[in-house]
Amino acid sequence: MTPARKFARAAALALALAVMAASAQVRTIPAEAKRGQMRHLQEMTVDINGRAMQLAPGAQIRDASNLVVMPSALPARSLVKFTLDANGHVSRVWILTAQEAAQADRRR
Repeated sequence: MTPARKFARAAALALALAVMAASAQVRTIPAEAKRGQMRHLQEMTVDINGRAMQLAPGAQIRDASNLVVMPSALPARSLVKFTLDANGHVSRVWILTAQEAAQADRRR
């Protein structure tokens, strides 16, 4: 392989990595999200701070990498932020990273 071809391959790889990094989702947790400790109980029921709550239809639980996880894959005692829908069901959940967990909640 010629030096020019090696350089072109390295440049293409660097560009691909830069595009992947730039396209990574920015994780934005709404200010109104409440903090709690969550665990899965059964099917569409979770426990938040000792209270059984229903997950809304289409609810999303996002892990620390911002990937959607199934309720049964929720690690026990996960520190989360969550929002409720108009019916009081849990609609969106973010499992907090260590950095997010260390941040103080915003005062409303």
